[in-house]
Amino acid sequence: MNQHRDHRQRVKARFLAEGLEHFADHNVLELLLFYAIPQKDTNELAHALLDRFGSLTNVLDAHPEELMKVDGISQHTAVLLTLMPQLARRYFMAGETSPEPYDTADKLGRMFVMKYVGETREVVYLTMLDNSMHIIDTIRLHEGSVNSAHITPRSLIEPCLRKNAALVVLAHNHPSGLPIPSGDDLYTTKAIQSALASVGIPLLEHYLIASNSYTPLLLRTAGLIRQREPSSVFYSGIDHSRFYSAVSNEKLPKFEG
Repeated sequence: MNQHRDHRQRVKARFLAEGLEHFADHNVLELLLFYAIPQKDTNELAHALLDRFGSLTNVLDAHPEELMKVDGISQHTAVLLTLMPQLARRYFMAGETSPEPYDTADKLGRMFVMKYVGETREVVYLTMLDNSMHIIDTIRLHEGSVNSAHITPRSLIEPCLRKNAALVVLAHNHPSGLPIPSGDDLYTTKAIQSALASVGIPLLEHYLIASNSYTPLLLRTAGLIRQREPSSVFYSGIDHSRFYSAVSNEKLPKFEG
């Protein structure tokens, strides 16, 4: 028992001194499991979880029932593990109220990547900005795929008018796929853009999030990766060369639309 206690103290002291930077995945899990399993060697259990699910990310994204199939994982422990990604998402969302403007496509894209950390369901977010590119509000518009049958003009327009939004950004995710848009994604983007345009609110971008990366659909499907020339699909009130300056062709998945 003293040996386990001393080992735990050493691991905790190492974390306090170094952070997680040099921890292997099994060490991270071992440390986390300390707080659900008070009197047991958790190193072996950490290895068992990684063997079953393949990676730290897969362990933390696993359904609680699947986690509890691993010998030694109780409901109490499964709750702790599945809490981590959702806690991280809540943390990043709290940082969204930055005083800095979200004035580039990359800033917005990275913000949405953080918002979808640990999200295992398809979710659509609507972010409203003022003329200075500061975020007014973000709402969870819909749970499920981006589909014009589910996202009505009223559900889009009402919050934008209520918040006096100058610009709108949409985002949705492919939890188990690649950041490559489907035909329905593209059709719905055009429908949403038209609905917002009817009340004079431009759709600045529509982001597709998958595999911790993003695709700005308006830029990607308009074929403006290299030339950065204005197009009718874009809001003309900003400098697009600057807005898309950090988005390179190499960062985006191969897609011909």
